[in-house]
Formats: sequence, C-alpha cells, structure tokens
Amino acid sequence: MAHNNKTWYEKAVFYHMYPLGMTGAPKQNIETEAESRFGELNLWIPHIKSLNCSAVYIGPLFESSTHGYDTRDYKLVDRRLGTNDDFRTFVRLCHEQEIRVVVDGVFNHTGRDFFAFRDICENRESSPYRNWYRGVDFGRNSPMGDPFGYESWHGIWELPCLNLYNQEVKNYLLDTVRFWVREFDIDGIRLDCANVLDFGFMKELREKTSAMKPDFWLMGEVIHGEYNRWVNPEMLHSVTNYELHKALYSGHNDHNYFEIAHNVRRLEAVGKSLYTFVDNHDEDRIASKLNHPANLFPVYQLLFTLPGIPSIYYGSEWGIEGKRSRTSDEVLRPALTLSGMDGKAPELISHIAALGKIHVEHDAFHSGSYKELLLTNRQYAFSRSGENGTLISAVNNDEQPASISIPLPCAASDVVSLLPGEIPFSLENGRLSVTLPANGGAIFKLQEV
Repeated sequence: MAHNNKTWYEKAVFYHMYPLGMTGAPKQNIETEAESRFGELNLWIPHIKSLNCSAVYIGPLFESSTHGYDTRDYKLVDRRLGTNDDFRTFVRLCHEQEIRVVVDGVFNHTGRDFFAFRDICENRESSPYRNWYRGVDFGRNSPMGDPFGYESWHGIWELPCLNLYNQEVKNYLLDTVRFWVREFDIDGIRLDCANVLDFGFMKELREKTSAMKPDFWLMGEVIHGEYNRWVNPEMLHSVTNYELHKALYSGHNDHNYFEIAHNVRRLEAVGKSLYTFVDNHDEDRIASKLNHPANLFPVYQLLFTLPGIPSIYYGSEWGIEGKRSRTSDEVLRPALTLSGMDGKAPELISHIAALGKIHVEHDAFHSGSYKELLLTNRQYAFSRSGENGTLISAVNNDEQPASISIPLPCAASDVVSLLPGEIPFSLENGRLSVTLPANGGAIFKLQEV
C-alpha cells in the first residue's frame, strides 16, 4: 500500500476536547438562549496545529441537561456552547488547517428530557415511543417517580437505555448521523459505551456511514474485552485501547517495561488501528498517575511510537494534574484558557510537538510493523518498519542514564537521531549502542543498506 493511499485516520494524531469543561460552561443546562463559547474553542485550533495534531475529537456536543451524555436533542449543538452555526464555523476552521473533526455519538441512552422519553411519561401505553426504550414496564414506577419502569445505564436513572433492536430507533440514530455529516461535514464519530451497543446496529452504522462519506471513521469506547470483536471490516475501525493506557502508567510506576511489551504483543492483530491515550475525560490525568513526573517524557514517546493512533487530552500537554473523586469527574474536565497556560511546561510541550511531527512524517508509525528489539525492567527498544524505512524507538524509565546495545532489525549503514538534544550513539557489528537520558528516550531512523 503506497504511503499516500493511507486514510487520514491511519496517519492521525488526535487532540481530545471536552468543550463543556474546557470553556467553564454551566453544569446545568437551564439556558433559554444559546450562549456561544465557540469563540474560545476556535482559539485552540492554532495551538492544536502547533502540536502537529491532525484531528480533533470534540464531545459531547449534542444538547443535553448536565454533563453532555444525557442527550436532550440529537440535532442541536448544546446551547451552553453555542449554535449549530457556531459549530459549523469551528469545523470549517479546523478543515482549513487540515484538521479532521470527530464528535461523540451517545446512542446507548438518552437523557430524561429527550422527546421520546417525555412522550412515554405523558401518554404511557398509548405513546408511539413506548418501544423506544429497553425494559419499559407500566406495572411499576421508576425510582425517579416516572409512571413506568425502564432499564438504565449502570443503574443511573437519569440515563434510560434506548432499544437498539427497534428499527425505528436505529433509523432515528442513523438519520442523526446523516444530519451531522450533511450539516457540519464531520469526519467520524466516537461511539459512547460501544461495549454495550448492539452489534447489528454498529454493522448498519458502518454500512451507512461508508456510503455517506467513504473515509468516515467509527471509533468505539470499549474498556474490556477482545478488541477485534468490535474492530473488523464489518463494524468499527477502532476502539479505545484501555489495556495499553493502563500498562503505560503502571509499567513506569513499577519499573516494569515487560507489562507494556506483553500488552503490545497481545494486541498485535488489532494494535495499529486502536485509539491510544494516556488520559481522557473519565480517567485521572497522567501527571497524577505517575509516581515520577519525569516519566511523562518516556510515556509520551511510547504513546507516539507504539502501534496505535495517538491522542492527547486537552491540558495534559502542560502536565496538569487531576484525580477524580468517588462522586465527581469534574476535576478531570477543568476550565482552561490558552492565555492562562502561556509559558507553562515548555519542555513537555515541545517534546509532544516534536513527537507529533515525527509521527506525522514517518509512515512506519502509522501502520508499520512492530518488532521488539530489547527489553529489561527499565529499558525497552523496538522498531517500526513501513514503506519508507525503519525507525527505532528506545526508552528508559530509570532515574539514571542507561547505556544499552540494541540489535538492529535490518542492515544499516548509518542512523539519524530524530529527537532534539544530544544523544551519544554509535553503530557497529549490527548493533546500535546508545546512552539514553534518565527518564527519557531516543528515536532513530535507519539508513538501510
């Protein structure tokens, strides 16, 4: 497959925006008018570009009552963020910078203010929507005092589960996707709770969206399970790689690179297409998870050089901290302004931007083959080989510099170091000798013979 035939998502580096949080929007949606916060969100686009990200995952966006996942209207941008026109402008500005836009599709459940749910509350058995939700039972009341019982997501009664076996519901949701593609020219959807969505629905979604836009990307939120059940030619292009996410922080905290390498080997079959991340809107910030903040450097290097489609969660490029409490995720979704972050964590920002550039420029990191070359508890080196050559990524989670000798995966006449900074290395007898910095790493491009 020639380099330029790869889809945009195979080559992508994502930037993940949680707009209700980052703009400091009100927690409850009681507004009568739309209040535009997109002026603020638009300012992030040049920053995203400067990190060498080529795609944005922004969500949730649909009109909702509180945190964004209790949808009230699937065809309206949340009025706390602005109007449909404001979002249309945001997408256009992203596209002008060659940044693709992916939004959240919350199709497993709605909020209680969604029209179909309200109709059942009012009209009970005579509601035309009585089969739109799972487990509707007029013989009992819900804990919220509704005149019927229903299935909710994880026992959260504010989130009644849609009945995706009902073709009317499926048609409604497919029509919603069609609307977002037609009206805003979005490039993909991240399916909330994909691990519990009906497979038949996802197959239909794949078929229909491919017809709407040939390179439309479907990514699912899947926490546990065999990822290839979801990622295949009939269903989704990608799912969230929670396994690697867990290995990336614990492998550093425990000085155990075997955990990470084992994980990569296990996911060999689907690894290249998985959506990889070190934190997100549901997980503690990576800077709060690591015992040694200096390990942010090798962690991000692995994120950008291991198989997968890397993603940065807004704010983490400055190493901000945040730990969820038992009752709230709000601290993971703080209000931030670019001007307020100016001058913070310059080394980490420039490291991430450099990794982004390397990832974008070398097709071996998009879907190239992976080969483990060296593995100890504290040092790890592997190669990625693509159409346009082979690269080696080597990391060190020790507080001291480490001198290692890496066997080359192919014959090479020379190597070039790609990360900024002086890295001492030499090439002889088919081995690359290199001294890795403490809590750091190196990336080399081989000049093949």
